[in-house]
Amino acid sequence: MTKIKDLPKHKRPREKLLERGAESLSDAELLAILIRTGRAGKSALDIAKETLKKYPLSKLLEISQDELSSIKGLESTKAITVKAALELGKRATGALNKSFPVINSVKEAIEQLSDLKGKKKEHFVALYLNARKQLVHKEIVSIGTLTETVAHPREVFEPAIRHFAASVILAHNHPSKNMEVSDADIKLTEKLIQSGAILDIEVIDHIVISDDGYISFKEKGLLF
Repeated sequence: MTKIKDLPKHKRPREKLLERGAESLSDAELLAILIRTGRAGKSALDIAKETLKKYPLSKLLEISQDELSSIKGLESTKAITVKAALELGKRATGALNKSFPVINSVKEAIEQLSDLKGKKKEHFVALYLNARKQLVHKEIVSIGTLTETVAHPREVFEPAIRHFAASVILAHNHPSKNMEVSDADIKLTEKLIQSGAILDIEVIDHIVISDDGYISFKEKGLLF
C-alpha cells in the first residue's frame, strides 16, 4: 500500500487542492480529504476509490448513514463527516440552481438586458447559460463608441469556459436608436458562431437593444 504521505507533493489531495483548486481533484481525491486517514493496509485514497466503486457519486448522495458506516474505513466519525459534507453540497446545489434564472425565450433574455437601455456608448454583453438554460454569468465583454463596439472571440468565450457555459446569448445596444442590423453586426455574429462551434458552445441568439425596442437575430432568421 502506498500511503498518501509517500506520494509526491503534487499528487497528494490536500496539496493538490491548495495548489490547483478543488475543481482539479477527482471525486476520489475529494472524498479522501474528508476521510482523512486510512486503515490497516488501505490509505484514505484507497478507501475513497473503493467507496466510489461500490457507490457511484449520484448513489452516494442517497445512501443512509448506516450504509455509509458499513464501509470498512468509514466507521463512526468519518461516515458522519462524509454524510454531512454530501448533504451540505446537495443543499448548496439546490439553493444555487433555484437562484439561477432560466432563459428560454427572447423576452426572458431581454429582462436580463434592460440595463443596456439609455447607455451613451455601445456595450457588448454576453449571457452565459448552463445545459439547463440557466443564467450562470453575465459579463460586459467590451464598451465601444456611440456607433460601434468590437468583441473578439477570445473575450467572449473565455468567461464561457471559466463558468462551464453550454451556450451563450450575445447582445449589444444601439445608443443611436437605429434598429437596423449592420453588416458589421452580421459578420461579427457569424465569426462568434464559428468560434463557439469549435468550443462546442452554442451561440443561441444575438439581440440588439435600443430605447425603442429590440431585434433578435434568432427571430429574424439571421443565425446560420
